[in-house]
Amino acid sequence: MAQYEPQELAQKLKDGLLSFPVTAFTPELAVDEDAYRQHLSWQASFGVAGLFAAGGTGEGFSLTPAEAAQVIRAAVEEVGTKVPVLASAGGSTAQAIQNAQDAEAAGAEGLLLLPPYLTECDQEGLLAHVSAVCSATNIGVIVYNRANAIYSADTVARLAERHPNFIGFKDAIGDIEHLTKVYARNGDRLFYLGGLPTAETFALPLLQLGMSTYSSALYNFVPEFALEFYGDVRRQDHAAVTEKLQRFVLPYLDIRDRVRGYGVSIVKGGLKVVGRDVGGVRPPLQNLTEADLVDLGALIDAAGIRPAPAALTHA
Repeated sequence: MAQYEPQELAQKLKDGLLSFPVTAFTPELAVDEDAYRQHLSWQASFGVAGLFAAGGTGEGFSLTPAEAAQVIRAAVEEVGTKVPVLASAGGSTAQAIQNAQDAEAAGAEGLLLLPPYLTECDQEGLLAHVSAVCSATNIGVIVYNRANAIYSADTVARLAERHPNFIGFKDAIGDIEHLTKVYARNGDRLFYLGGLPTAETFALPLLQLGMSTYSSALYNFVPEFALEFYGDVRRQDHAAVTEKLQRFVLPYLDIRDRVRGYGVSIVKGGLKVVGRDVGGVRPPLQNLTEADLVDLGALIDAAGIRPAPAALTHA
């Protein structure tokens, strides 16, 4: 059972760093629950405000509904008393409803609603899709503004009026005019988080548009650095943000951009490099090459942000 009412969850999440833990896989690419729990325990030992299980960085798009439910339940059991655990929902409306109900049954605090699968849709269709999911669960729902699911300010406002458990707007487009309209129309009724790839790159300017937080993939393997970066953003310390961008984030993007899909693969590569291997990625993603792993390790060391070695233990 969730510990937070939806609006309480929104208040908890809006003023802290968020992250999407990777899902651990065996060499045969089955879910490795033991390794996943160990990773979660490490992630929850730092000051993160919320963890999204089975999300994009967690390869939720490659998990079966049963695997997604397993991953979410494991996360809630392992760290749910330390940090809010949220789930993801996607695919068709019927599948998203199933994901949402499974997440609530597993004890998740909230839900990130991914774009519908492989179809174009307009505002009335998006409104009906999100409404169906919000109506099927009592936990907080956050929409993900990306791909074929671009929510107008009016649609967001209609959802907020209809559904008390509609609590958040995550953006992966970065359209300043659109974000300004959404925030101006909805204000503090929602919380807003950045979801562009390697969100640190955009965090400072998006703060000015009302996005008080973002989801950090880097937190998976360099959590102290990610938290320091978030602190610099919230203090609006331009010099510190720029220094960290130059020292690590921008060179990291150069490696990430070598192959399509590396946005997820490089996170698992980072964990392998720092000695916390959780396995590879599932197709159609591909793992980093050995040369890319070497470059990533050298960058982490040159930036001076390699986490201290420690034995992996359960919470």
